Amino acid sequence: VCTGTDYRIVSVVMLSRSLRRLGALRAPLQSIYAKPIPLAPVSRLVSHRLFSQSPTQLKEKATVVGKPVSMQDRVDEKRRLAFEAGGSKRVDQQHQKGKLTARERLELLLDEGSFREYDALVEHRCEHFGMEKQIIPGDGVITGYGTINGRTVFVYSQDFTVFGGSLSESHAKKICKVLDKAMMVGAPVIGLNDSGGARIQEGVDSLAGYAEIFQRNVMASGVIPQISLIMGPCAGGAVYSPAITDFIFMVKDTSYMFVTGPEVVKSVTHEEVTQEQLGGAKTHTSLSGVAHCAFENDIDALQKMREFFDYLPLSNTRDAPIRTSSDPADREIPSLDLLVPNDPNKPYDMHEVLSKIVDDGEFFEVQPNYAKNIMIGFARMGGRTVGIVANQPKELAGCLDIDASVKAARWVRFCDAFSIPLVTLVDVPGFLPGTAQEHNGIIRHGAKLLYAYAEATVPKIAVITRKAYGGAYDVMSSKHLRGDSNYSWPSGQLAVMGSKGAVEIIFRGKPDIKEQEAKYNERFANPFPAAQRGFIDDIIRPRDTRRVICEDLEMLSTKELKNPWKKHGNIPL
Repeated sequence: VCTGTDYRIVSVVMLSRSLRRLGALRAPLQSIYAKPIPLAPVSRLVSHRLFSQSPTQLKEKATVVGKPVSMQDRVDEKRRLAFEAGGSKRVDQQHQKGKLTARERLELLLDEGSFREYDALVEHRCEHFGMEKQIIPGDGVITGYGTINGRTVFVYSQDFTVFGGSLSESHAKKICKVLDKAMMVGAPVIGLNDSGGARIQEGVDSLAGYAEIFQRNVMASGVIPQISLIMGPCAGGAVYSPAITDFIFMVKDTSYMFVTGPEVVKSVTHEEVTQEQLGGAKTHTSLSGVAHCAFENDIDALQKMREFFDYLPLSNTRDAPIRTSSDPADREIPSLDLLVPNDPNKPYDMHEVLSKIVDDGEFFEVQPNYAKNIMIGFARMGGRTVGIVANQPKELAGCLDIDASVKAARWVRFCDAFSIPLVTLVDVPGFLPGTAQEHNGIIRHGAKLLYAYAEATVPKIAVITRKAYGGAYDVMSSKHLRGDSNYSWPSGQLAVMGSKGAVEIIFRGKPDIKEQEAKYNERFANPFPAAQRGFIDDIIRPRDTRRVICEDLEMLSTKELKNPWKKHGNIPL
């Protein structure tokens, strides 16, 4: 600090408070999550990228009257303000809620030292309701790019400590810039959402900002993977950007999504409901199907996001990464020979089949708590990323219903858009009967899955483990929908319906029902008729399933198939 009669101190740039707060950050976070966390990512928060000078130099720096302030000094001051965000009080409040700040989240998500920030000095331009006196550089969202395990990803992280993370015109433009750049270079986008919604003081400018983001989400759909991680509130019109993206992940107890909040619901319908009940992680992962997964806390969510990212290609022109594995592609699995029960009405767990045939038993299940009668997710076979679709006999006997059809259809279309091969395990007794299903549109919704498989041009491999009845046989990646490789285990039953129901219709009123049922089983309830007609390529031993699929994936890696030109199809939405 300069002293003397010729100079008068007007400001001193001090970072000691911020540095003390960062140094003590590990203890509060451990108290939040009640388990040790790595200190390294938090210690990286004061990065050389944030300042042109070291924090120690900035701490001792002073500006005096009569001496010109350099442009670099002004830039450093703005960066300091951007880094402090909403101030220590609001940061403490964020931590007390069990949440990390926007910068802390990016530090944990991205590789160390890889983050390059854009628009840290952007400020809002609103002059209404006293907003001209409340200006914080960055304007409530941190944007830029970095790497996850060495691969490029664009990110934006909304900062709830700055104006509640509310979206302004400037805030929206920052997000739009990231989406535009991601499209231009062909890299995924991950959005960390923690926002109270539109900034009311900006009126229609805020609404226009949302629409600009929506438009870019739509243009990027099917071109680059888009992932939304909801880590706080996401309400009103703000929900529609995540809704358009490919995946929505949520954090338990601290995140929620809804179009209208509990107070509005109460005033209109007189229902009393909490935020968690209306739009919490449990609601959206088990009831509505809006979200794909829910994680325990911020740290768990960010770690799982890094794992999930490794399965994805960077864009629709790039292949998903191939990971070398010590798990032999030709590994036999004798236990599969005894897995399917002899009683066709006895359930078994399809998770057990998947864990045995995929690389290292690793299966990243998507939407595990919604429409449990069908399973979807990523795995690797022979080192290649594959999209798994599998009926689950433990839930509704593996029947296809409305929720299962919609769940699987969107998954199939995502995999097809990004050239990820599809592996389908089939044990389906048909579509779920009942007035509720018919009245709610099972015909239209079931057609979505049929449409998705039929239009897909990626490698499609299907294995029938037991039942493949009726229209559901056709829908589940059958040879008739351009399936590339279709197999059945010896336990496979390909028929219009089960033997008991079929015999009761064919031989209604006749005395020898039991005898006719045995004949029907002999003739139809086995894979031979389909094999004789070429509807399946082979009847394979269950123990050989992994080897057969891995060999076919290698053979199909050069597959080329194009659909007829059209502006777009008209899927029965």
